Amino acid sequence: MEQRIRFLQTPHGRIAFATVGEGPPLLLGCWWIGHLELQWESVTFRSWIERLASTHTVVWYDRPGTGLSTGAVEISVADEASLSAAVLETLDRGPAALFGASCAGCASVALAATRPDLVTRVALYGAYARGDEITSDEIRDSLVGLVEAHWGLGSKVITDIFMPDADADTREDFARFQRHAMTAPLAAVGLRHVFRLDAGPWLSDVGVPALVVHRRGDKAIPIEQGRALAAQIPDARFVALPGRDHFPWVGDVDGVLRTVLPFLGAVAPPARDVEDNPLSDREREVLSLVALGLSDTEIAGQLVVSPHTVHRHVANVRRKLLQPSRAAAVAEASRRGWL
Repeated sequence: MEQRIRFLQTPHGRIAFATVGEGPPLLLGCWWIGHLELQWESVTFRSWIERLASTHTVVWYDRPGTGLSTGAVEISVADEASLSAAVLETLDRGPAALFGASCAGCASVALAATRPDLVTRVALYGAYARGDEITSDEIRDSLVGLVEAHWGLGSKVITDIFMPDADADTREDFARFQRHAMTAPLAAVGLRHVFRLDAGPWLSDVGVPALVVHRRGDKAIPIEQGRALAAQIPDARFVALPGRDHFPWVGDVDGVLRTVLPFLGAVAPPARDVEDNPLSDREREVLSLVALGLSDTEIAGQLVVSPHTVHRHVANVRRKLLQPSRAAAVAEASRRGWL
């Protein structure tokens, strides 16, 4: 699949948004840091989008001041909800389902409450009602200060918090993405803004079906925040899932999809729905060496290629098998009898 990027001029700046797939629209809320082009290069993130796009037209955009969008990073929850509405109106595909993960949950709640004509239902994942209740002031100030003072170290600390159980490659890719997507000063502003978001004024006015999903061991947003969020939305259903990783595209992705997609009106696709082996001979060879525990450098030495070429082969394998890590790709290929 390929994403199609378009631009929309708004009072808050030029907004870049992308669509992927076919079917009923599914709007993904924006995280505090994003970049349509850079995130699309991430095997883990792209696999997640492609699986959602197997049943929906997935729509997502860069918040003002991030990625390909212009404007100020700090905008109110109400203004971000209006931006989401503008994107959906420009798309002109009828009302959409919403998927608001993490800090995007606040604007998703506001949009569902204020524009029910544009929303069919809302799924919230790893979300919260009030940013100032996520953690203590001391921890918040320390994290924001670290990001501002040393973005290299700060990006790694954030990675440790958001994906503690991901493999080393996935973690390093995400830390690098953060540094490339946003400068240290803007990242500090954006992160501080996360702790100021408040969905409280709109929670009781959500009149569409709502699902709140949270991993029990989420280190970024404690599960108590998810329970409190669900309790304040009329008739919302709450589902707790195992795991510690904050992002829905990391960890047990199948578990998240099995929970969310039926609610969105689709059947969750299996972990692998391709009958024939999609891997090339070279990719199978590389994956067999990964299964032996060899690093990219060691594999490169055996195959007389560059480590970069090996890394690219591994990334292609993970994308084709829709797996979030090297270990998961090995396990899936072994289960299919392809190793």
